[in-house]
Amino acid sequence: MFGGNSSTSKPVFGKVYFDAMKPDCYDTIYISPHFDDAVCSCGGQIFQQTQRGEKVLVVTVAAGEPQTEIRSTFAEFQHHNWGLDAGEVVARRRAEDVAACQRLGADYLHWSLPDAIYRLHPHHEEPLYTSNESIFGVLHSAEEALEQELSLFFSHLPHSRRVAAPLSAGNHVDHQITRAAAERVWGSALLYYEDFPYVQRNPKEVARLLQPARTWRSYLVTLSHADLLARLEAMAAYRSQIGSLFNDAGSMEAAVRSHVARTGGERLWQRVGG
Repeated sequence: MFGGNSSTSKPVFGKVYFDAMKPDCYDTIYISPHFDDAVCSCGGQIFQQTQRGEKVLVVTVAAGEPQTEIRSTFAEFQHHNWGLDAGEVVARRRAEDVAACQRLGADYLHWSLPDAIYRLHPHHEEPLYTSNESIFGVLHSAEEALEQELSLFFSHLPHSRRVAAPLSAGNHVDHQITRAAAERVWGSALLYYEDFPYVQRNPKEVARLLQPARTWRSYLVTLSHADLLARLEAMAAYRSQIGSLFNDAGSMEAAVRSHVARTGGERLWQRVGG
C-alpha cells in the first residue's frame, strides 16, 4: 500500500493496484526484498533525498500474508527469534516498515508475495525453504515462473528517474529473485545497493558479485550526521528484526557506523559495459 493511505489500494499477488492519489512519478524507487532491506542499506541517502524535496518510493516485494496455515519448523523458529506470534508477524512487520519509511520521508508500497519461509510447493504444499542453507542457497525450481511475475509487477510501478535494487550480497533467495526481476525491467539503467548487514559481515562478497570489475562503476553517497542519525532511527523501527540481525540496538548502531566509516557512506553500483 502507498504511504499515508492504507485503506484504499492493496496490491494482490499476481495483480497490481495503485493509489491514484499518490505521485505517478518518483525521483528514486528503492526495491526491497523484505521490509527492512532498503532502509537498512540506503536509509541515509533516502533521508538525504527527501530532505532535498525529492520523491522517494520504497517497494517491498515479500510483504504478503502466507497463503495457508501451513508453517514449517523453520518458520516457527524465525517467529521465535523475532519475538512474534505467527498470526501477527506480517501485520507487525508492515507497521514497522511504515514507521521506518515515515521517519525517512519516503512513500512505501507493499506487494503480496509471502516471504520465502512461507512459500509452498504449488503441487503438494510442502514448504520450499526449511533452513538457513535453503534460503541462502539456490532458488527452488518450483519458483521458476516467479521472476517473470515479479518483473511484470515491476513494469507497472510508477515512473522513476532512478531505480535501485539489491546487489544480492548474502545470496538470500528473495534478494536473488528481486535482483533478477529488476534486471529484466530496467537493464543497464538499474542501480544496485549493497545489502546491509550481509555486506558488512563479508566485505569480499561485493567483489565476488561485481565481475568482471571493469564493467561496474560505483557511486558513493556521503552521509551527514543527520543522514546517519535518520538511518539509525529508521532501522530501529524494525524492532522485531534487531535481535536476529544484530543481537541488540547497540550492536546495530556500531555495525552501521563501522560500515559507513569503512566505505565512506553508502555505495551504489551500475553496469557500464561488457
